[in-house]
Amino acid sequence: MRRAGLSLIPLALLFGQAAPAAARDALGVFGSWGTFRDAPPGRCYAIAEPARQARRGAPWRPFAAISYWPQGGVRGQLHIRLRETKQRGARVYLTLGDRRFQLVAGRADAWAPDARIDAAIVAAMRSATGMRVETRSENGRPMTDVYRLRGAATAIDAAAVGCARPAA
Repeated sequence: MRRAGLSLIPLALLFGQAAPAAARDALGVFGSWGTFRDAPPGRCYAIAEPARQARRGAPWRPFAAISYWPQGGVRGQLHIRLRETKQRGARVYLTLGDRRFQLVAGRADAWAPDARIDAAIVAAMRSATGMRVETRSENGRPMTDVYRLRGAATAIDAAAVGCARPAA
């Protein structure tokens, strides 16, 4: 159990500085996915790193997260942090099995274009074994992150349940 708790620390740090570490509760580790709850504002999320680690010295660590934020009306929202800054105008695609989704993207982050596509992505994650995010890096090179989905469905469910009840 101690090992699982220690492995949650890097996952929790991935999701930025939205809440101090003391206000973040680990809800569990499921395969390569971790689930956390931030107390206030009461946001829960399932999060994972790509199968291949980011290069040393990178300004941030890439991740995929599915978030729930009851106060904001958010249920099952996808957030991708890319491995590095993408090329201006480059499209970002998410592939799950035979389903391909075009995401809306900033320079280093990507999201589903709407709640309907978020729901379709989460549904596809439940039956796929892997997920691929593709775009072009700032220098024009193809950039791909691959995520293992073992445990993702359970982690997503734990995030939904974690935010269905008030934080203790």
